[in-house]
Amino acid sequence: MQQPPASSPSYDPVADRPVRWGLLAAGGIARALAGAIAAVDGGQAVAVAARDGERARAFAQEFGIPRSYGGYDELLQDPEVDVVYISSTHPFHHEQALACIAAGKHVLVEKPTTLTVHDTEEVFDAAREAGVLAVEAMWTRFQPIVRDARERVRSGAIGEVRSFHAAFPVPFDYDETHRLFDLANGGGALMDLGIYPVTLAHLLVGHPTHLHVLGSKVPTGADALVALQWMTAEGAVAQVMTDSRSHGTTETIVRGTEGSITLHGPLNHPTSFTVRRGEEEETVTGDRRGYEHQVEEVQRCLREGLVESPLAPHADTVAIMTILESARRELGVRYPQEDAPLHT
Repeated sequence: MQQPPASSPSYDPVADRPVRWGLLAAGGIARALAGAIAAVDGGQAVAVAARDGERARAFAQEFGIPRSYGGYDELLQDPEVDVVYISSTHPFHHEQALACIAAGKHVLVEKPTTLTVHDTEEVFDAAREAGVLAVEAMWTRFQPIVRDARERVRSGAIGEVRSFHAAFPVPFDYDETHRLFDLANGGGALMDLGIYPVTLAHLLVGHPTHLHVLGSKVPTGADALVALQWMTAEGAVAQVMTDSRSHGTTETIVRGTEGSITLHGPLNHPTSFTVRRGEEEETVTGDRRGYEHQVEEVQRCLREGLVESPLAPHADTVAIMTILESARRELGVRYPQEDAPLHT
């Protein structure tokens, strides 16, 4: 059973004032998070940093952010920043998260938290030791529709879970310089796209006791098509597929001994789900505000003095990274930043 996170021994809860956000990197995903911060009560973006100072200034002007920096060190030294959202590409998360934590900043780190299990554990260990909040920005976990579906599965609404199936194909034209196909920049369908259905499978069904992997790579060595199948200790089977080259639907289905739950719409941002039990059918919708839900959760955690979110506990993030890394080992996909080669 999931244990509640411990209260932080090292920081006072953020109360009676807005949570002050700093944005590390000024790309497209940072724009989405900045919009979410502006839309949610209780927080404000106070600083943004990019390697290109002009880009940071333009970003700050667009979103009404008072300070911009042409380097990340200045952001970490800003005494008015409570929490830093790290939205650079995967290979830089580890070093940047550790630097933020060392500077006493709370962190929301874009998924995946790092490239490897070891580095992910190191980030969370450092955060706990420093007594600061660290959360993976897996926005799907925080959405009310997903949380509702999970509670129904956990409460036995469809009986004993027997299987899970999800596919997440998102087509990209092959370009070896594109981030998705560039191993030096954390490329690969599994880490960028597949992390979503793997997270849902882990959330709704559970961790593997056995893992089977099939897949193919592009000429750069990055994975493009990956299919995973695993069995849980409770005897359920999860099937997950991701592909950076094909089209198709992204519906997700959980089957049980008494019924099923089907999630509709984008796998990482479902629009609704349908519960079926015999002749009965119920379609459920809910609050659906994109990144705003994870902003609300981070701010709630900071108001309560937590060092991890119960909606995205460190143990779950590490467990999911273990699945992803095990799959990469089977496929022989290795990042140049890794200390040792992976063995198939």
